[in-house]
Amino acid sequence: MTQEQLTAFLANAKANTNLQEQLKAAADTNAVAAIAKEAGFSISDDNLKSAQSKITDEELEGTSGGEGSWRAGWGP
Repeated sequence: MTQEQLTAFLANAKANTNLQEQLKAAADTNAVAAIAKEAGFSISDDNLKSAQSKITDEELEGTSGGEGSWRAGWGP
C-alpha cells in the first residue's frame, strides 16, 4: 500500500455512502482491509496498522463518521 492508495480509498469513502456504512460496521482493521480490497484498493491489515498515526481525524471525517469503531481498537 502506498499513501496514495490510502488517500484515494478515504476520498472514495467520503463520496460513497454505501462504503461509509460498511466502514461503520467494520469491527477491526482486517474488516477495513477487506472492504478496501473489495472496492479495488490495495490496502492490507498490516498497512492499516502502520498507517494509523498517519491518518488524521480530518481524513476520517465523513468516511466512518469520524473515529469509527475500527480505528478505536488500533494499537499504540
